[in-house]
Amino acid sequence: MWRIFKALLVLVVVGLIALTGYAYLADLSPPQTEVTKPVMLNAQ
Repeated sequence: MWRIFKALLVLVVVGLIALTGYAYLADLSPPQTEVTKPVMLNAQ
């Protein structure tokens, strides 16, 4: 039982390290596009 728990703990730690590395090294910026939209103002 202890071996399964230990293996699961190791997998969780390796997964967290991989996720942290991906977050730092990957390009996570969203694509940027210019949006123009007319606005109707009801000023009196």
